[in-house]
Amino acid sequence: MSVISDPQVQAAFDAFPPDALEMALQLRALIFETAAQMPQVGLLQETLKWGQPSYLPKQPKTGTTLRLGIPKSGGCAIYAHCATNVISSYAQAFPNTDQIEGNRAVIFDSSTDINPARLTLMIRHALTYHL
Repeated sequence: MSVISDPQVQAAFDAFPPDALEMALQLRALIFETAAQMPQVGLLQETLKWGQPSYLPKQPKTGTTLRLGIPKSGGCAIYAHCATNVISSYAQAFPNTDQIEGNRAVIFDSSTDINPARLTLMIRHALTYHL
């Protein structure tokens, strides 16, 4: 897994509670692993958006941003821009399998809730949203 080089991103991760941190790092690794298997995506930019670790292809007009954060209900979530259909498409493809918050997030209560096979499809959709 790649090292977090941005001190602000590292500080955001450091502020996560231990259980949410484990999930966030697992999701971060899955985002980078998925991008690495997609040459059309290229390198990812890791930055903060709305105070949350965020991931977007460096190449313009490739994908939409994914963010990692802590929902009000606790746990950890992966967020996509609410004006996209990334989350709604995922929810339609896998009905009643994950906690979905509208068209903006998939929420996890524990790391065992994270299903890499399903989530990889959502991540691929986000990272290639504009292609």
